[in-house]
Amino acid sequence: MTAYLSPGTAPFDAVLCDVDGVIRYYDHSEVACLERAVGLREGATAGIAFAPENDLPLLLGQISREQWVASIAATLAKRVPESEAHALAAAFDGAGFRADAAVVGMLRQVRAHCPVVLVTNATVWLDEDLALLGLTDLADHVINSSLVGVAKPDRRIFELAADRVGAAADRCLFVDDLQENVDAAIRLGMQGIVYRAPADLRVALSPILSNGALTPPE
Repeated sequence: MTAYLSPGTAPFDAVLCDVDGVIRYYDHSEVACLERAVGLREGATAGIAFAPENDLPLLLGQISREQWVASIAATLAKRVPESEAHALAAAFDGAGFRADAAVVGMLRQVRAHCPVVLVTNATVWLDEDLALLGLTDLADHVINSSLVGVAKPDRRIFELAADRVGAAADRCLFVDDLQENVDAAIRLGMQGIVYRAPADLRVALSPILSNGALTPPE
């Protein structure tokens, strides 16, 4: 049984954490090579894939993975031959990914003492991806936009996360790599940090790390 710290003995009662850009990182090197080969600037495919008109329906669970890939290819086909457009879209969809071991390690330590909730604008296959990374036990709960039908920075997704663990907003620490998402959490009264490197998370957790609260009891 998890031995959580008593409420009020730590600077927060729950950690809410983004996934992509904090925990998970993609390898788009193959996509970059294909882009160079067809005369596109590096990152052009990502710009199309993450454009709101293509990305948001996916993140809200309104379209399938196949429909998302098709929308990327259709937009690319306006700039490159259709065969290359489909190859780029398929490569982007199939890009490999890894987890940041330092961040994972800190979150595992935190979870020994307070709930950890992943709050992420993600796809319906996120659970499969977490399994591939060996991270199905990283958090107490996962609030996935494509399953709950609301995406950051909408305040409702933060409220769902806090409610899931029974924590008041002002007792939650929210971690995200996007300023607009952190700003939205702060407007609800949450503590928030814009993540750039593991040191950012380490600093945010320093009140606990420094007093030894993250050392599992014997």
